[in-house]
Amino acid sequence: MSFSRRDALGFLAAGGAGTLLHATGAGLPLLPAARAEGLDPVPPLKSQAPVPLPFAPGKLKGLSEKLLVSHHDNNYAGAVKNLNSVRGSLAGLAKDAPGYLVGALRGKELAYANSVTLHEAYFGNLGGDGHADGPVAKALGAAWGSVEAWSEAFKAIGGSLGGGSGWAVLNLHLPSGELRCASAADHSQALAGGLPLLVMDMYEHSYQMDYGAAAGKYIEAFFANVDWDEVNRRFERGRRVLAAMKG
Repeated sequence: MSFSRRDALGFLAAGGAGTLLHATGAGLPLLPAARAEGLDPVPPLKSQAPVPLPFAPGKLKGLSEKLLVSHHDNNYAGAVKNLNSVRGSLAGLAKDAPGYLVGALRGKELAYANSVTLHEAYFGNLGGDGHADGPVAKALGAAWGSVEAWSEAFKAIGGSLGGGSGWAVLNLHLPSGELRCASAADHSQALAGGLPLLVMDMYEHSYQMDYGAAAGKYIEAFFANVDWDEVNRRFERGRRVLAAMKG
């Protein structure tokens, strides 16, 4: 799928980083501009199915198979189930449904949709050897002075969420073209115009089974398993969108 300037600007107007992630590689609704051009559309309220783990869960370093399977099959798959349920409720609303009901359901839809998107990005950027290289490593070094300096800043974000809940995300900020780190204290927060490149789940369900309250040890294990090839693929897709925006 290619992106025109109109596609990119339409995406930014919608504020949909998660939509771009899926439209370029995983299967949620296409951009509105793509629908207008007659491409195969996916109805906004279509039910989803969980995406399988993209790696063998028994082969990661420092993250047990029991933890990863539980996280995937319960927390992530549960978010998919809840998203489908909420979308079913939205589809059945009467035209004169009260605003508070519409607002409550839309809020739940946003939270569950973001949870699904972030979980899929999280699992998708695991299964590697943790060695940062390629275009992203070069860009991180240019922005932070070194990959090591960036990793310390990113780990600090994760550590700030330890014992609570949220996400640490490395984004390509499309309005500025910059790499930016951001935290999301819940599923409804995101960097506007940010395309997630690297996602680290800091909800306790992502580490408690293996590490208890020792979130820092989990963060180190996460970094040892990052698939930087996938992070680079996301970065290259984002750079193509940036190029289209300038065209």
